[in-house]
Amino acid sequence: QVQVVESGGGLVQAGGSLRLSCTTSGLTFDDYAMGWFRQAPGKEREGLACISWDGSLTYYADSVKVRFTISRDNPENTLYLRMNSLKPEDTAMYYCAAVEVRCPVLSRLADETKYRGQGTQVTVSS
Repeated sequence: QVQVVESGGGLVQAGGSLRLSCTTSGLTFDDYAMGWFRQAPGKEREGLACISWDGSLTYYADSVKVRFTISRDNPENTLYLRMNSLKPEDTAMYYCAAVEVRCPVLSRLADETKYRGQGTQVTVSS
């Protein structure tokens, strides 16, 4: 049984930082590209970042480029998202996504997710 669990969200002031983690079990972690997408109330899902199975390739949405860093630890079956310089518009539920083979175009990340977790809430106050 595949399990994907996000953690690390919370309430932070604008300009602050958070690190999200995503732990997985029941899947061969390095068979999958991994990514993060988010969804704010009343808004479409937004693909944020994706990393190849071996960590050699990373992709970022323009909205988070430079501020966010995606990384993975394959032996620990864990994905990370370091978020710096957070803004109120970053407030959303953040989801970890496992995608088969390779990273899709980020606009397709949520649709092409094979496995995802329940999400972790990030709230940025102004």
